Amino acid sequence: MRIIETVREMRQYRREVDDRVALVATLGGMHAGHEAHLVRAREIADVTIGSLFLNPTQFSASEDLATYPHDRAQDLALFEKHGAAAVFAPPKSEMYATRASTSVDPGKIGTILEGAHRPGHFVGVATVVSKLFSIIQPDIATFGEKDAQQLRIIENLNRDLVFGVEIERIPTVREPDGLALSSRNRYLGEAERAAAPALYRSLMSGQVLWKSGKRQADAIRDHVLHLLKQEPLIRLDYVSVVNPETFEEISGEAQSGATLALAARVGTARLIDNVTLG
Repeated sequence: MRIIETVREMRQYRREVDDRVALVATLGGMHAGHEAHLVRAREIADVTIGSLFLNPTQFSASEDLATYPHDRAQDLALFEKHGAAAVFAPPKSEMYATRASTSVDPGKIGTILEGAHRPGHFVGVATVVSKLFSIIQPDIATFGEKDAQQLRIIENLNRDLVFGVEIERIPTVREPDGLALSSRNRYLGEAERAAAPALYRSLMSGQVLWKSGKRQADAIRDHVLHLLKQEPLIRLDYVSVVNPETFEEISGEAQSGATLALAARVGTARLIDNVTLG
């Protein structure tokens, strides 16, 4: 497996690869959820190229950039285990020039829901993904459904900026008790880890309520909120029923395909999750 640290070398390597390329982009802190991306990449492409870059522009000053759990050696070993041909692992100076002044604004969808709680986050995501698509020029790129709003934003920018990349959606990978896999799960203490599966249980209860015929978005939100308020270690940022295209809040009846999403703090870990209604 080739480890590439400069944009120039990455572009040269890509020019030498004629086969169908899948990109698996990561911040590091890899786990079994990332492995699902790598397994799928091998199924749908001839060559897997990974990226390993802890992107600073998607973290605010108050967030956990300095402590984000990642181990370069372990992450590279996981890429190699799953047959990645190369990993693009640049320093910050390669991705953001000293005088860089250009960023990618994903529009209104980047300012609501998760974007409202993390101002500027999705500008950072859209900018770095645009750079990766430009540098690596993958035929396919995998992105996870756990980060549903991010996934929609990436699909939008791929369409709007005409990158021509096939976006492969990867279903959320969960622990046996339902907790969605996340690098930030490593922040959870024993009691917090025991409380965290209530997030998924509450979403599934909302799903059951919808299937029972109670389709009012407010009723579903209130039901999920009521369940989670019973868990003292969970501090909610939001519970929302949203349009899966725009991520705007739904009022009135939630149609099949609506997204039921939440974000919460469990100890020092901020966790997100979602399910599709219907």
